[in-house]
Amino acid sequence: MTLPGLSATPLYLDCDTGVDDSLALAYLLASPEADLVGVGSVSGNIDARQGAVNTLDLLALAGRPDVPVAVGAHDPLAGSYDGGAPSVHGRNGVGDVALPPSGREVAGESAVELLLRLSHEHSGALRVVAVGPLTNLALALRADPTLPARVRDLTIMGGAALHPGNVTPVAEANIAKDPEAAAEVLAADWDVTLVPLDVTMADVLEESDRKALLEAGTALAPWLGEVLDLYFGFHVDTLGRRCSALHDPLAAAIATGGVTPTLAPRVPVVVDATAGPGRGQTVCDLRGRYAGYPDVPGARTRVVLATDAPLTPHLMERLLTL
Repeated sequence: MTLPGLSATPLYLDCDTGVDDSLALAYLLASPEADLVGVGSVSGNIDARQGAVNTLDLLALAGRPDVPVAVGAHDPLAGSYDGGAPSVHGRNGVGDVALPPSGREVAGESAVELLLRLSHEHSGALRVVAVGPLTNLALALRADPTLPARVRDLTIMGGAALHPGNVTPVAEANIAKDPEAAAEVLAADWDVTLVPLDVTMADVLEESDRKALLEAGTALAPWLGEVLDLYFGFHVDTLGRRCSALHDPLAAAIATGGVTPTLAPRVPVVVDATAGPGRGQTVCDLRGRYAGYPDVPGARTRVVLATDAPLTPHLMERLLTL
């Protein structure tokens, strides 16, 4: 979807298609700035194969059967898939809503193979957005360490910088599900934008927004409204009412320029991959906060701490077109 005079950026999405991943996918499909050239699935909210099926079904509803979807890693680099988050995203990853089946098959290549192929086809231009555990990206780096030289930039939804985690006191779910992979990805030589809980918990969708999706009368938006129902219920304990945080869509909006970071210092970030209580923590060197958060020379990761505008109105404007 490209408007006249605009050049869409080729973009690869790596995701564990649960509820907020679905919103991120829909946002990218509705964004003229993005040319979604491929999607890879990874186990996280749901297992990688079911995540790929969810993605195919959502793409079909959006009228985009052209986007290849490849199945990625089932297990993290260390240990085994933990069964996902059925209380958050439902047993099928999309709020236990039975989406119309797409009838499409997944790609004949793995998510790693798809990413590497796209990095050659769109060398220097490909943007990567990762909104699940980073297993596929770590495996791609192991398969081809030159990958970062062909990627324009990488945007990750994950971690917590100054705020608490959401699965442990210090760890956010995407990073916690594969800390070893996250450590390798953040240590690689590419430009990374980390979109942590510090900003993804700042904006929410309300029941009025969900109602607008349900009543949209378009092909995909009403299904998104249905998918959000269970997710809204999960957030009652965290946010005190039926609503939902906007983790993955914010990363997608930042990657495409729909939302602009206003405070995002480039600092060293390491991931705790030990077996202790800090496992999964993103340790961001923010000691410069007292001097206005200057960039640290040589650092390749910018950590988003504030943005220029609320995401919700912008997100809804785009979702209601699908």
